[in-house]
Amino acid sequence: MQLVVARVGRAHGIKGEVTVEVRTDEPELRLGPGAVLLTDPASAGPLTIETGRVHSGRLLLRFEGVRDRNAAEALRNVLLIAEVDPTEMPEEEDEYYDHQLIDLDVVLADGTEIGRITEISHLPSQDLFIVECPDGTELMIPFVEEIVTEIDLEEQRAVIDPPPGLIDDRAEIVSSRDDGEEPGDEAAEEQA
Repeated sequence: MQLVVARVGRAHGIKGEVTVEVRTDEPELRLGPGAVLLTDPASAGPLTIETGRVHSGRLLLRFEGVRDRNAAEALRNVLLIAEVDPTEMPEEEDEYYDHQLIDLDVVLADGTEIGRITEISHLPSQDLFIVECPDGTELMIPFVEEIVTEIDLEEQRAVIDPPPGLIDDRAEIVSSRDDGEEPGDEAAEEQA
């Protein structure tokens, strides 16, 4: 299975280094020296990582055969793709690769079907499941422990406990008027 692990940015310096936008939680595993990566477009690769280092918070890579700024700049915006065994699991417990989550059924704890995960959106603050409902609409479910209570890869399902209003419009609105008093009754009671 192929996973996009980075996108090449601009050239850095004059000796063939490039900045990369990392798209993996395991850069030390996927982007280490000696790693051979496929590319998109395919005509740019495959590329073998010669060296890697962090400079000012950015990962810099140098590929075998890329020796100057012009060659490095020619790689700009190329996607770097790693070949990954589909049975491989992330090192940390309760972590998942996107391909393991795509197509999982999303259900409530009582078994009510909500839809199917069609995409994972990685945002700076959290990840979102993009869920296609049976009626064709899409929902965005935050992939946080409080909402996604269980991922069961064997049963191919994600169990959620959504707060009111996340998947329906039954948000709970708490109001003092819910106890049967008419507006203005409180003021009349205070004057009495």
